[in-house]
Amino acid sequence: MKRYFLKLYQYNAWCNKRVLKALTTQQVHDEKILTLVGHIVAAQYLWLYRIKGLPPAQVKLWGEYSLDQLIRMAEEIGAEWLEFIEKTDDFNRELTYHNYTGDPYINNVEMIMIHLVNHSSYHRGQIAMQLRQKGFEPVNTDFITYDRVITGQLSE
Repeated sequence: MKRYFLKLYQYNAWCNKRVLKALTTQQVHDEKILTLVGHIVAAQYLWLYRIKGLPPAQVKLWGEYSLDQLIRMAEEIGAEWLEFIEKTDDFNRELTYHNYTGDPYINNVEMIMIHLVNHSSYHRGQIAMQLRQKGFEPVNTDFITYDRVITGQLSE
């Protein structure tokens, strides 16, 4: 499982970096697009802190962040997830927590981790659509593209 989660979260960090690079290169400062990116990154903080049993992360799930803040935050939380995965041997445990509105839940950590990457992919799809609608060029964040890049079959 560790190998699977390492690959999944390396992919997730690659996607976030790729999207943020595209936003920077095209000088995208659209509030809706940045809010979606912020939501992706904030969710990654919130879930990791819950899983690790830390006090809630000081991020807003639907906050307004600058592009520079998002770049820093995405790099930081991507590295924190990879460090957590490297240091953890068993992800198959139940987590009791309260969501951001205070409702209590119990979920398996493995399922949360899979959910989080799917959640990020879903919102990156929304970002791609928004970019296209606003005259910008979205970036490819398909997993197979990531795999081709890291195996050297495709250049960035």
